Amino acid sequence: MTEAESASVDLEIIVQGAQEGKKLELRLWLRMLSTTKLISQEIRRRLRNEFGATLPQFDLMAQLYREREGLRLGELSKRTMVTNGNVTGLVERLEADGLVLRVTPDGDRRVTVAKLTEKGETSFSAMAAAHEGWLRDMMADVDPAIVSELWRDIGAVKSSVSNHLSGTDFD
Repeated sequence: MTEAESASVDLEIIVQGAQEGKKLELRLWLRMLSTTKLISQEIRRRLRNEFGATLPQFDLMAQLYREREGLRLGELSKRTMVTNGNVTGLVERLEADGLVLRVTPDGDRRVTVAKLTEKGETSFSAMAAAHEGWLRDMMADVDPAIVSELWRDIGAVKSSVSNHLSGTDFD
């Protein structure tokens, strides 16, 4: 068993020995969490090894790629679920690498908008293509019909969870 596989098993061991059909919600949550953890760890590793990038940098660049006119730093923070301070640090690093440009629209220094440079767009396009390929590779042993069913079924789980949230603040 690989290290990544054992990390996945660790989460699910909590319900090891539970009777078949029992604690299904807990087992499902742990399975989704452990799968997300496995995929995220591998994506992080590949981004670092192939592009010298972090997952938060990739996520931030993805948001800017979708919004060609750029986004305010506060909006980037909301969309990436990263604190304002951390977004500023990420933008500064990407700016130093020539991938992002910060501008102050209408000369208002209270507002800072980040946008991808041409180099940033080219770099992100390469990362996004690789990312898609990595996901396809990691899920190569799963029948496409099952992937489609899981997408639909987990959407139902997400909808149910959304319907039962106790508040609107997301930590």
